[in-house]
Amino acid sequence: MKLIHRIGYYLGGFSIGLIILAFFLSGKKTSCAYGPNARTVKNISIKKKVYSSTSEASMLKYNMDTLDIANLIKTGKIDFSESNTKSDGCKTYLLENTYEEKSIQLQIQNCDSTATIQSIVIKL
Repeated sequence: MKLIHRIGYYLGGFSIGLIILAFFLSGKKTSCAYGPNARTVKNISIKKKVYSSTSEASMLKYNMDTLDIANLIKTGKIDFSESNTKSDGCKTYLLENTYEEKSIQLQIQNCDSTATIQSIVIKL
C-alpha cells in the first residue's frame, strides 16, 4: 500500500472519530479547569454563597445583585499573593475583576460547603 493511501485512511478515520466524539460530548457540561485560578473560581462558584453584612451594604451602595456577583466570580482572577491559602480550615481569596469599567475586589472565604463574600470594594 502506498504512503499516500495510508495517510488518506488515517486522516479519514481520525476525522470520523472527531465527529463521533463531538457528537457524544456536545450536550454534556465538560470543562478543562486545570490551572489554579480556574480550579479555585470553579470551586467557589459551585458552592452556596453567603453574604456578610458589609458585602450586602456594598451591594446596595453600588446597585449590584447576586447575579452580578456570580458573574464577577466566574470571570474574575484570583490574586494568590494577597490571598490566605495556607490555613487548614477556610481559605480566604482576593478576587479581582471589573464592574461597569471600574476595578473591583471581592474578598471571599471559601469553606467546605459555603463561600462567604466578606467584602466588596470598588476602586475608582
